[in-house]
Amino acid sequence: MTGDDRPTPTRTRRWAARLGAASTICAATLALGLGTASAEPAAAPSAAPAPATTSGTPCAATVKACMDLSSRQAWLTDGAGHVVAGPFAARGGKSGAATPVGTFTVEKKVKNYWSKAFDAPMPNSVFFAPGIAFHADNPKVASNGCVHLTRSASQQFFSTLQVGDPVQIVS
Repeated sequence: MTGDDRPTPTRTRRWAARLGAASTICAATLALGLGTASAEPAAAPSAAPAPATTSGTPCAATVKACMDLSSRQAWLTDGAGHVVAGPFAARGGKSGAATPVGTFTVEKKVKNYWSKAFDAPMPNSVFFAPGIAFHADNPKVASNGCVHLTRSASQQFFSTLQVGDPVQIVS
């Protein structure tokens, strides 16, 4: 040993204190069952279950209306996982004016709404986002963000959906 490596009473006390603290931590860890080896592997963390969907639609079971932008179909549901009407032909927004995707709440209903922005009628409008509604128009023509439905389908949406009802738009 060189002169610097020789134990001194001060160094010995410091190391003893450190070892004592480490021993206390190890004992506490073992007492709590932390850090002990087990013959059985730890269970893998479970993934959250997928949300329940309404059979025949890509939407959550809890919504009252569902619109699938990719299949261009819409449904009315009971909010308990059952389709009550549909599928209906439906069309969302054109490129640059996409229909928003997500879960929304019906904000208001206007039977004979007139769009000032587009100077056009929007019969049976059921608004679920600012300026965005399910309404009667040609479902073969892309909208400016709304969901176009046939007149008869829009009448069903208008009479069935109530303010506060959840609706979902999926891509």
